[in-house]
Amino acid sequence: MGAVICDASFQARRKYASTILPRLLQLQAAWPDAVTVRGFQARLATDDLAVAMNFNSPGRVATAHALTHLLAARGVDTRDDLRAWLDHQDNRAALRAVQGVGPKTVDYIGNLVGRSRVAVDVHLYRFAEDAGLPKLSYEQLRAVYEEVAEALGHDDAALEHAVWRFKSQAA
Repeated sequence: MGAVICDASFQARRKYASTILPRLLQLQAAWPDAVTVRGFQARLATDDLAVAMNFNSPGRVATAHALTHLLAARGVDTRDDLRAWLDHQDNRAALRAVQGVGPKTVDYIGNLVGRSRVAVDVHLYRFAEDAGLPKLSYEQLRAVYEEVAEALGHDDAALEHAVWRFKSQAA
């Protein structure tokens, strides 16, 4: 869960394969007890997350701490707990109340724990723009991607990831 929380907290506007993934793998190796929220929370109490992630970003570190506190306070400890917890709209709203967590991050967290959602980021916005779609809100554009995935018989997250990979390589 520590890696899930850090992935969600640190990944925005960063090159995932070269910047985030190696740090997440390093964190998992260094903090094997952080597989649960409680284990991660215990590590945060004694160790410096910025040092462990080799990532100097006070705002992102604060987001990771806030997410950890929220999940622990709500009794979420495992990936399965989080997957089920996200089924409730009020819990999704609680995540959105955390500084640094927007609708994309909430959907992305769901994807990290096995829920298939389109997490619209800059690459998906650019792809839609290139396709001639008008400027749409996050929710509207997510709905478009979900409808397209259904029409094509694809998993929502799989379509999102394919578009993301295509556009991120072009960037």
